[in-house]
Amino acid sequence: MLFLRSYIFRYGLEIYNLRKMEKPIHKISYKGGYFHVYNRGNRKQNIFIKEEDYLNYLKRLRDYKNKYNISVICYCLMPNHFHLLIRQDSDTPIYRFMHALHTSYSVYFNKKYNKVGRMFQSRFKQKEITKDEYFSKVTSYIHFNPIKDGLVDNLENYQWSSYPDYIGTRQGTLCDKDEVFSDLTPEEYKKSIEEIKKLILLKDVLFEDVPQNIQP
Repeated sequence: MLFLRSYIFRYGLEIYNLRKMEKPIHKISYKGGYFHVYNRGNRKQNIFIKEEDYLNYLKRLRDYKNKYNISVICYCLMPNHFHLLIRQDSDTPIYRFMHALHTSYSVYFNKKYNKVGRMFQSRFKQKEITKDEYFSKVTSYIHFNPIKDGLVDNLENYQWSSYPDYIGTRQGTLCDKDEVFSDLTPEEYKKSIEEIKKLILLKDVLFEDVPQNIQP
């Protein structure tokens, strides 16, 4: 009996400690920090269904970035996920911005489509961007998503990302592009995207008959 009580106590303590570890931990956040933020719909469901959903999210993104003093460097909205590259311009942590933005959008979406429950799969993911040489690569990766997922062949034809603003075919005001264009012109940026596309297509051709699990 003493052994059993000892085991139950120890086991219960381990469960307690695990639950403590599972409590939400605020993500790294500091004034002047750059972060790649992304998430997808719960169970991979679409979070944008109609054109007005994309427009509604972009309007809320503009409103809340102004309210929480956040700069949007670039973005890409996909049917079931999103990517943002943002800069924190005050001491207010970005999780407050993301929580406000997605709570607001979830209320709109669930009411419109008569849904209940969690809209996003989990808490948003983020990666801190600290190296200048990595900076332009992140924007390229974010903008390249519509081609990677087979939605378009030409990124200029995808209107739910900031890519058209970056190459000058649209004059959007949501994004702060100065960080990227301090070293690149719009023409050079477009060329870098085209080079990425060629590399991806070349890999697809070279490995089209190779099982997915052994491709590099």
